Amino acid sequence: MFPWPELVDSRKKNTSYSVYKKGSATLVFANNRPSMKKARSSTKISHDAPFSSEQIHAFRLRRHHLLDRSAKDLVTICRDVCGVQAQIMSAAQLQLWARNHAITPDAVNDALWKTRSLVKTSLMRQTLHLVPADEFPLYIAAHKSARAKAVLSIMARCKITRDEADALSALILEELKAGPAPRAAITAAVRPKVSKRLRVWMDKVWSIVRLPVIEGQVCYGPGEGNKATFIRTEHWLPAQSRVDEVKIDAVEAQKELFRKYLRAYGPATLQDFAHWSLISMAEVRALRPLLDSEIAEHNGLLLLREDMKALQAASPEMNSVHLLPYFDVYLLAHRFKEHFLKPQFYKHVYRNQGWISPVVLINGEIAGVWSYKPSRKTLGIEVELFARVGSRVRKQIKDRAGELADLFQCPLVFSFKD
Repeated sequence: MFPWPELVDSRKKNTSYSVYKKGSATLVFANNRPSMKKARSSTKISHDAPFSSEQIHAFRLRRHHLLDRSAKDLVTICRDVCGVQAQIMSAAQLQLWARNHAITPDAVNDALWKTRSLVKTSLMRQTLHLVPADEFPLYIAAHKSARAKAVLSIMARCKITRDEADALSALILEELKAGPAPRAAITAAVRPKVSKRLRVWMDKVWSIVRLPVIEGQVCYGPGEGNKATFIRTEHWLPAQSRVDEVKIDAVEAQKELFRKYLRAYGPATLQDFAHWSLISMAEVRALRPLLDSEIAEHNGLLLLREDMKALQAASPEMNSVHLLPYFDVYLLAHRFKEHFLKPQFYKHVYRNQGWISPVVLINGEIAGVWSYKPSRKTLGIEVELFARVGSRVRKQIKDRAGELADLFQCPLVFSFKD
């Protein structure tokens, strides 16, 4: 790990690059390298690398609007970070707020359900994301092939043909002809009209709407949790945001998605992009030569050539302290995490069943976790740090907690966990 200001052992300055595990970019202390067993499978990057670890952190933080004070609107933020994960809607709202404190939960809801400038749908890693409506066809085209293949493969195990799968999608679209409907209502309406094989499959899967969602025919409508609804995109989105009106070649869409990913999360590896997008490694490898003139590579780390100057110009002298919420996208873009989290603290952040803890982020590295307990009268926030920090940083952490209390419009009850 690289030190941030006022951390204990801040004397440790000698650092080097490596790929801690094959295929994932990470940055480690020269005197705190992996064991020899791990080191044999790692790809080390020489000290003459054209950028430093601190510059990488600063570059990514700025691209995530965690350093600048430009107060970008929520659609721009979603565009620049390649979508905001929205498996839990309150987490999505807090991700946007963390990048611009003027963005309220009501503003996010308005963008989704009133102006429809954002779309909520299942995308990267088959998880829910908020993306700009005008980029919806791009994301669908980039992901459709691999995701549809996976769903159809599972259906084939139940001896369901592609024609039957398409007929099921048609029934779902017919059921949504009258307007948005929740998953349970769609399932109940469609079930009597399908074969026994399809009913067996329906009993085994969480959602029968997955294929129309993958193909961009359906997206999420108003409602959360068990009350979440689905709606036909042709009824919901303007023509320029619909896949039936905007035709994008799959490979061209994947190339553009890779560019967007590198702008937000570079330098990164092909394996990182495959992990983040869940596009197959074979498809990702095929993209690399197609973008050769646009990409700079240093020992497996990829960056857009147009971003090299911005990366090298990124100031390593940061004073950045943030409380990032559950499932923040900053934490999810790389296959391995040692570039911003010591391995011994991995399970504190990346927990069982895919749960991602809220984190204290100091200068781009995970310094601890935090939790909050809202009540009618107060907002309780407890911070658990992984190492001691100085009084100035502790005050900054408490200030960030105070900003969160202002959002909740509650007095703050703050504590550091011993």
